[in-house]
Amino acid sequence: MFSRKTVVISSVVILFVVNLLLLSLSVRHHNTSYGTEQTTIAITGPFQNVISFIIRSVKQVWFRYFSLISVAEENGRLKAALDRALERGHRCDELELANQRLRALLDFQETLKQKTVAGEIIGKDPSPWFRSIIINKGLRDGLRPSLPVIVPDGVVGIVTDVSERYAKVLMMIDQNSAVDALVQRNRARGLIRGEAKEICTLEYVLYRHDLRAGDVVVTSGLDGVFPKGLRIGTVSRVTKKNAGIFQEVIVTPFVDFETIEEVLVILSPPAHDAFYGK
Repeated sequence: MFSRKTVVISSVVILFVVNLLLLSLSVRHHNTSYGTEQTTIAITGPFQNVISFIIRSVKQVWFRYFSLISVAEENGRLKAALDRALERGHRCDELELANQRLRALLDFQETLKQKTVAGEIIGKDPSPWFRSIIINKGLRDGLRPSLPVIVPDGVVGIVTDVSERYAKVLMMIDQNSAVDALVQRNRARGLIRGEAKEICTLEYVLYRHDLRAGDVVVTSGLDGVFPKGLRIGTVSRVTKKNAGIFQEVIVTPFVDFETIEEVLVILSPPAHDAFYGK
């Protein structure tokens, strides 16, 4: 069985050959009578008309084909240019956000008395038992274990391990973390410890102290690690049991530990005076 394409091409070729033969006969008998020439024209005319129509159709299809190819290539170039523009736009957006964060960090750094160094978070501990991060600053930048780590929103954690170029930071929400703290409103003291979720408990707060939801908790400066007055979080729940001398206090940290990307490490030892200011 012949394909449709083969049949069409064969028909065109046959019509073309027949037309050539008839034209040849017409030329050969050019000197014959008018009636014979008229008969020849009557016979060849329809074939020429068909061939002209086919040629016009093929030309149209041919030009449309190349036009579609040209349009497809142009669309491809435009799509590639659009993708590049979108990629540049995303990079610019990311750079702008990074600049905003760094400006905020620099402005905060300028308000501090203590010497600090900024670090970028390059990794997080995947273990469910430890909540720690890795930053791109180390011994060559002046870091050592037990240095406090902060952001403008508040306390992040403490440096635990240091190499030449990198350091590990145990976050405040880790269950092994402990920060000496006080309630800003009434100066009630306690110990901040991390919980399984991104919350903390304020332990060892005496029963007699009046704590309320919304109270701000800050560092006391008495643990020898964190300077006094650093923001920790707000009291979100207080439970007073009938028995016991301590209250159960839940604290929601100010810091969003899932979204922080840059931190400040305090290099100088903690001072017992106010933390902010020149």
